[in-house]
Amino acid sequence: MHYFPSFTLLEATNWQDYELLDSGDGLKLERFGKYIFARPESQAMWSRALPQKYWDATHAVFQPTAEESGGHWIEKKKLPDKWEMIYPMSLTSTLKGERQEVRNLTFSVMTTPGRHLGVFPEVASHWDFMAGLIQKATRPIRVLNLFGYTGLASLAAAAAGAQVTHVDASKKSVGWARENQVLSDLSDKPIRWIVEDAIKYMQREEKRGAKYDGIILDPPKFGRGPKGEVWEVYKSLPNLFEICRACLSNDPLFVIATLYAVRASAIHVAQTLDEMMKKYNGNMDSGDLVTRETSANRLLSQSVYARWSSK
Repeated sequence: MHYFPSFTLLEATNWQDYELLDSGDGLKLERFGKYIFARPESQAMWSRALPQKYWDATHAVFQPTAEESGGHWIEKKKLPDKWEMIYPMSLTSTLKGERQEVRNLTFSVMTTPGRHLGVFPEVASHWDFMAGLIQKATRPIRVLNLFGYTGLASLAAAAAGAQVTHVDASKKSVGWARENQVLSDLSDKPIRWIVEDAIKYMQREEKRGAKYDGIILDPPKFGRGPKGEVWEVYKSLPNLFEICRACLSNDPLFVIATLYAVRASAIHVAQTLDEMMKKYNGNMDSGDLVTRETSANRLLSQSVYARWSSK
């Protein structure tokens, strides 16, 4: 092994439409746009910082069941079926010399049966990271986004100038992602939308000799493909990494892997990614994606990640 990764607490600091208001007693209090939600959060082992009146002001609370990820929303105040949020991306414009400009990603969110709302705000730090790499590249960049969900990482890469292939097993999620492309005014950007099981798609890509300069891996702990294919992260991820390695270009730009709700340290993800990237020279970064409370300034760990980028 040719590296020892630093451990980083990576925070997405550009949000205006999202806010972690408070957490504690196994819950987190969040603002998505102008609406407030309480969701289960096993990492919040401490006491809440805000008085109860703030928690009582929620628009909806997610009530979990014994089944993992199961449950339902209890609506306390009237919510729209869906609403829009914005994430301001900082991109470099070269039209009139290099200067920074803000390009907004606009997307819709809503409550879903799986306790999520269509965006994982902590992952925005990856969006800015890869957008910067794509813009600095002096060549066309092809990006693959596996388990792409509602498409925000795909849109960030496309906004920065990449050709993107977005893959997700859920037809509904891909439809949602395409709607977000329109909302973000990125309909003219080259994005291929694929509804498919990730491993089956990558097996075909390997046979076709397809090559990518950047790969985003954001797999669930457990899932099923459109034809009932079973995904279990501990069993399936090593095979997927191996196939992804075969589909890397000769000069890859980045690989990003993020894992949620797993019993794995960031060092384990980094070592797995290092095995995948061992023939390339580059930099490895790993750690936790965290969100900072506005009430008590505490950091809440949301997931573990590892990412590789070329030197």
